[in-house]
Amino acid sequence: MKMISKAFGKNLFGADYEKLTKSVCIWPIVFLGLRMAGLKVQIAPFMGYLMISAFTAGVMWQALSSKNGAGSMQNMFMLPLGRQEFVFSYTAMLGVYTVFTKTAALMSVLFAVSAWNLREILIAILCAVHAVFMTAAVFSVRKYWYAGCFWAAAVTVTILFLGKKAWFVPFLIANGILSVMILRNADGYSFYLQEGKNGYAVKGHKHHSVWRYLLRYLMCHKNYLANTAIMWGMACVLPLFFKQTEGLSGVPIGFAMLSFNTPLSILLSCAPALEQAVRLLPDQKRAFCIPYCLFLFTCNLTANMLFLCSWQIQNGGVTVLVILTAVFFAMQSAVGSVLLEWFCPVREWKIESDLWHHPRKYIVPVVMFFLAGAAGMLPVMVILPMLAVLLAAESMVLLFR
Repeated sequence: MKMISKAFGKNLFGADYEKLTKSVCIWPIVFLGLRMAGLKVQIAPFMGYLMISAFTAGVMWQALSSKNGAGSMQNMFMLPLGRQEFVFSYTAMLGVYTVFTKTAALMSVLFAVSAWNLREILIAILCAVHAVFMTAAVFSVRKYWYAGCFWAAAVTVTILFLGKKAWFVPFLIANGILSVMILRNADGYSFYLQEGKNGYAVKGHKHHSVWRYLLRYLMCHKNYLANTAIMWGMACVLPLFFKQTEGLSGVPIGFAMLSFNTPLSILLSCAPALEQAVRLLPDQKRAFCIPYCLFLFTCNLTANMLFLCSWQIQNGGVTVLVILTAVFFAMQSAVGSVLLEWFCPVREWKIESDLWHHPRKYIVPVVMFFLAGAAGMLPVMVILPMLAVLLAAESMVLLFR
């Protein structure tokens, strides 16, 4: 079991476990920095437990769904390994990766900005470990997806309504034991994702189409579609949180928040073969980047328009200038994302979860928040020409450089 864990560990963390070492050094520094800054936010412990559990489960599911992980697993199947030995080694190393490189970041922030005693910290760590094993168990029997959804919903309700009770910890332990029992009956092939089963037929076409490729890619990666649907649902709910703002000052902030649909902005980084083809073939920069930019613009604009429709229904006051601002914000986010993908693609990632949480992806949303702040301080008739000039300059770089 030690040898199998070592093989998976080197694949996830590098030959010398440098990624794990870096995470162990960075997150305490983040904790100390936030603690010294004096930032304080009141967070109920049960909400912290839910955040940690949901975040850990999401990252663990992404790691289990990684195609790169499936490739390395296929090589391991050639070795004479015991079933339980393989399953628990694989689960344990993915759990270490999830908790130490991703969940530790969330814990560092939560523990720094809110008051947690030792008991609550230990329960939070138990929630993370519990989420790792439960997610692995659900993934191993994912063909019974309805049972997995019911199980996840039951645990969520338990955390929300019974997180303060004394027997919450025994519940986590009992549920974790149930997860381990399910994993004992699983084998390595329960975690292997076969390629080529995308659920729809691919027809031949005489002419190439980047839009057709992007739509097919999304059909093969349902998690990207789910993330987009969640963002569009969020666009309908966001106006509720801006009722206390004066006039339309909260609208640009809403546009900036909706630019966080980052999975769609890394389609070149997550497909190295496509990136290589686009860069090698003649005139592929314009042939790919312009449709890709329009595709992102359409997705961003749809979210912004849903946000404005919801705002008009709940608060009213949407004008033509506000609609133009939505168009400029959508285009700015799309052009910025494509520029980053072309000039600064994310490389040397191990599994898709590394790509989804890479800091580079958040550059465009942060810039959008700065623009939202400027839009809140300056008149719309001033900020729109500034955005137009910025977009023109970026478009020239994208097309002619």
